[in-house]
Order: sequence, then structure tokens, then C-alpha cells
Amino acid sequence: MSKQKVCMVSLGCAKNLVDAEVMLGYLPGDRFEIVTDEAQAEIIIVNTCAFIADAKEESVQTILEVADQKKTGRCHLLVVAGCLSQRHPGELAEELPEVDIFMGPGEVPRIVELIDAWHQQKTTLHAVGRPDYLYDHTSPRVKSSPYYSTYVKIAEGCDNHCTYCVIPQLRGALRSRSIESVEAEVRRLVADGVQEVNLIAQDLTAYGADRNDGTRLEDLLRALVKIDDLRWLRLLYAYPDGVSDELIEIMAGEKKICNYLDVPLQHIDDTILRRMNRRIDQAGIRSLIKRVHRLLPDITLRTSFIVGFPGETEQQFADLLAFVNEGHFERIGVFRYSREEGTPAASLSDQVPERVKKAREQKLMKAQQRVSFRRNRAMVGRIVPVLVEGYSQETDLLLSGRSIRQAPDIDGQVYITAGQATVGSIVPLRITDSSDYDLIGEIVEDADSPTEE
Repeated sequence: MSKQKVCMVSLGCAKNLVDAEVMLGYLPGDRFEIVTDEAQAEIIIVNTCAFIADAKEESVQTILEVADQKKTGRCHLLVVAGCLSQRHPGELAEELPEVDIFMGPGEVPRIVELIDAWHQQKTTLHAVGRPDYLYDHTSPRVKSSPYYSTYVKIAEGCDNHCTYCVIPQLRGALRSRSIESVEAEVRRLVADGVQEVNLIAQDLTAYGADRNDGTRLEDLLRALVKIDDLRWLRLLYAYPDGVSDELIEIMAGEKKICNYLDVPLQHIDDTILRRMNRRIDQAGIRSLIKRVHRLLPDITLRTSFIVGFPGETEQQFADLLAFVNEGHFERIGVFRYSREEGTPAASLSDQVPERVKKAREQKLMKAQQRVSFRRNRAMVGRIVPVLVEGYSQETDLLLSGRSIRQAPDIDGQVYITAGQATVGSIVPLRITDSSDYDLIGEIVEDADSPTEE
């Protein structure tokens, strides 16, 4: 019997990507062959995102585009997995008759069972139950990211219940893996050549709170830095009120932990923060920034903000804009508030017009662009470690990579104008120039080690 060719299309965040890789891992190699060309695939799986309206629209558009392969390609089975199926199971079946299987994020281990059931019944299947699945070190996984870098999800779900967010509905309550499980997975990945491990969760700093056994992020980091061949360990998505002095001190004392922290703040105005149900106010945010810079002066901070939250006045936005102009962050992400059905904020009466939200988004990003440019200019002349990723997308004459200050997929790049290095290696680079978000530099051939000056 010939193998069935399967193509995975994963949308949304890195947490979704991990789900997609685990799902592919459950497809036995003697029955399925993973391909990247949709036109060659007999089974196409679209792993969707439904966090905000734009993500839902992208998911639906992708499903419709992929569905054309049932007419023009070899596809005979279309699976829609992930958050969109979890959120709108009934509506999707009516709007997307081209889809054969709808499955939520809690059904990841059932992918083969569902495929076999469809082949037997040849009728649309719905598998959307409780979103309570949590993969671990024993779960199969097929990495789709470059061999030298990967994401490791240390927890699933969220207990924060921010008033704008649907994640608890889509992903369930907080569920943390054990330290032993995470460590075992990281050791296996490093043994396979991974240099950079990016720890992810909806809220890293909540890690372990549900286990009632004393498990904490700080203890996990102490275990992971002992893995000999691990080079970079990066922390993404840390809720601000959970960033302890102990956590910052561990980051400062361990060279393997990148001087990089992604701390989503969402706003700076106290009234807006309260309406968002955030557990921190402006004073707490400013205190956090001071603590971080005191204990780890060379840290790279990234954050995200929401503009146009219900009731946001011109003055409240002006305060947020002024805060960004203070220059605390190397990079920010800006989201226009999305009115999501089923969230408390959706029922608020003082919604902000879309045109106002768009204008505020542009102003905030323009302000940060100037901040990022200044911070990048300050890097010129320094020697920094850079993870080489291959030839630049702009020209095959230049190598490119990322410094310790740049997370994969969301930050800029470093363009290497002189020197040679192999893909996946970490080399010392002297920064010679910069732009708004990218750096330019030359490999320092006679440096003893790729540590920063």
C-alpha cells in the first residue's frame, strides 16, 4: 500500500506551530509521507488560529484557498484543526462544506483515528471536545523549524481571564508540564542539534502554579541551563506581575539564558488596565522596568500593546504614546482591539471606531520605529553573538542571522557583510551599521568566543 501524502499548513503563533508538529508526529511513517507542496498532498491539514478577528479571517481565507486543491490537485481529504474549529464548530460546517474533518486542539492525538474514520464513513466529522490536551516529552513530534532552533511549550491554557481574550475558552485552564518532562524534551532536541530553545506558554511566569507541588519557572531554568550543549535559552510571553527578582537574577547569572524578555503590557493607563482585568498598574509596570534594568542592564525588552480598547480616550492614548516615546523597549507589537464574542469587553458600550484604532496603531508603531532606530544605532561597534541562519532573502550574496537580541519570526535580522560561517553556528559579529529594525556586521575571525562586549 502506498503512503498517503500529507501537507500541514499552520497559522498563528509559535504555540500553534508546536501543536502542528506534534500532530504530524502522530502520523506513522509507514502509512503517511509528509510533503510541503499542497498540490502533491492527498490530505491537507490547516491548523487554524482564532485569537482575534484578523486571525479568523486569515484562517477562513486559507481554508478556502487550500480547498481548491480538491479540484485542481490530488487532495481528497481536508482537515481543519485548532482554535477556529474549537470556537465555531457549527458555523464552520455550514460555511465550509469543503471541509471533511473539524477537530479542536484537544484532539491532536486522535488525528489518525479521525482520518481512518472518515475513510470508512465518507461523511463530515466533528471532533471538538474539551481543550485539555497537553503534550509531553513522550509525544511524537516532527520539527518543521530549522534544525538549530525550536520552540518548547512548557504549559497550555491560561487562568488570567483578561476581558478582551478568548484564550481560556479555546485552550482551557492552565496546565503545566513537569520540570522533568520539559528537561527530557530539551535534552533530546539539543542532542539532535538544536542550539536555541525558545520557551513558550500563554503565560510563562504562571508555569507550575496549577501543579501544587512547588514547580516554578525559576526552578525549570536552573535545570535547563545544566544541559551541556544548549547554547541559547529564550523566554517568550512573561506576564509582567510574575517577573520576580529571582527570575531576573537567574537570567543575569546564566550565560545560556538570552538577555531578552517578552513582557506583554497591553497598556499604561490604570483605568484601561483595570477594565482589561490586568493584575498590574502603571506604577507596577514602571517598577518592573526599573528592576529589570537594575539587575540586568543589558536586557532587550519586547512588549505588546492594544490600542482602541473600549473607552480609550484621546488622553489615555496620548499617555500610552508618551510612554512608548520614553524608549524602554527595543521592539513592540501593536494590536487593534478586536471585539470578540463571548468576552466581557465585547459587551462594553463605548467601543472605539475602527478608523480611530487604525490611526492609533500607526502612530504607536511610528513612535517605536524611531526608538528602535536609536537603540540599533547604539549597537554599532559592539561585538555580539549571532546565530547564522543562511543566505539573506534579499540577496544570496549575504549571510544573515539573528543576534541574542532577536527572537525568531517576530524581530529583525543581522546581515553579515564579511566572513564565512556554517548555518546553525553561533559566531562573534562586530556591528558596523544598522537600520530601523535590522543590524549589519562583520564576523570577527580572531575572537575567542562569541560573547558580547
